[in-house]
Amino acid sequence: MLAPRLIPLILVSSAFAQAASRLDLDSFEQVWTTVRDKHWQTKPGGLDWQAIHDEYRPRVEKAASHDDARAVIQEMIGRLKQSHFAIIPAVVYSAIDDEGGGPGTTGIDARVLHGHAVVTSVDPGSPAEKLGVQPGWQIERAGGRDLKTTIDQAHSNPAIHELQLTRAVLARLSGPIGGTLEASFLDASGQAVNLTLALTAPRGTLSGFGNLPAQSVFFENKKLGSTAYVRFNMFLDLPRVMASFQQTIENCKACDGLIIDLRGNPGGIGGMAMGMAGFLVDKPNQRLGTMYLRDSTLNFVVNPRADVFSGPVAVLVDGCSASTSEIFAGGLKDLGRARVFGTLTAAAALPSAFERLPNGDGFQYAVANYISEGGQPLEGLGVTPDVVVELTRAALLAGHDPVIDAALDWIKRKP
Repeated sequence: MLAPRLIPLILVSSAFAQAASRLDLDSFEQVWTTVRDKHWQTKPGGLDWQAIHDEYRPRVEKAASHDDARAVIQEMIGRLKQSHFAIIPAVVYSAIDDEGGGPGTTGIDARVLHGHAVVTSVDPGSPAEKLGVQPGWQIERAGGRDLKTTIDQAHSNPAIHELQLTRAVLARLSGPIGGTLEASFLDASGQAVNLTLALTAPRGTLSGFGNLPAQSVFFENKKLGSTAYVRFNMFLDLPRVMASFQQTIENCKACDGLIIDLRGNPGGIGGMAMGMAGFLVDKPNQRLGTMYLRDSTLNFVVNPRADVFSGPVAVLVDGCSASTSEIFAGGLKDLGRARVFGTLTAAAALPSAFERLPNGDGFQYAVANYISEGGQPLEGLGVTPDVVVELTRAALLAGHDPVIDAALDWIKRKP
């Protein structure tokens, strides 16, 4: 016979279990409904989606734990056999969530290299540059958070890709404009450097599009010897970025080549990929690829502009090059108009979303399909560079960018 004083504890435990089970069921229904309503196919994955519901719901109801319920939901969406449909455990989702961030920046760009956050560039005139932060420095802590912990938690789940992980790291380096950020680094000699960095408005011009929140967009162009180099952080601010790109082309008649740096560019307005590609092709009605949505099909058709650059074109990409960046790079590669350097892109060409489920887990899903002109889906596969070149901390500390160096070497060797 149970002791009377144990009965309240058992009742409380049972109530918590029932509440957790209800949250898992609600999460199952949210995932199933989202796929039913937002998948680009009316029969997602060619499946009878109602039958899938009826098969998996009883298994969630019988799940002995939250982990078991998550495994069932993951198995269900795995039946789609399509990328970018994933369940992300709550502890991992929280690790990459942009909590505590803000519009203020230190001027640092960073990537995760071999499990550590490393400074890859520092904006001229930024707070970080003024305090001597250098590319190649390893970032240990930011805003009171240990970045290695964030990275290790994210790496524990295969659904977290470089793009999401980098965003999480950069969020730790942001905050309210006018505030400060405490950060700890390891410099080139391995010595710890602790700094208080001011948070200022990011470089560029604020630009919005449709329902997208305003973003700071910058366009950078310069000459690397006789080669033109352009870099812009988003396919937004259409009038200014397109005008700047056109001006670069007009000024490049004597250039021996053109480098377009899309590393870290998460995409934006898809039509800009077609517009820019028009400055680089000389035949009409070529396609970068085709996007398939539930109710429509979008062909990314390219036609030549009045001013066309006919020299060699190198496009630089990395795991944070996504969406429109992948459409642009992959399309020009398929057309034989550009050589791609760097590392595999984000494999996130499609419009996709992350949302929090009632049980705290995260759900990632895509709402369209994209096939490149070469006949390959970019979603889940990404753009594979013609020349794979990885950033290394040693190269950055030595003042080199091996991806740019490889592109310049190729252009110099072109007849």
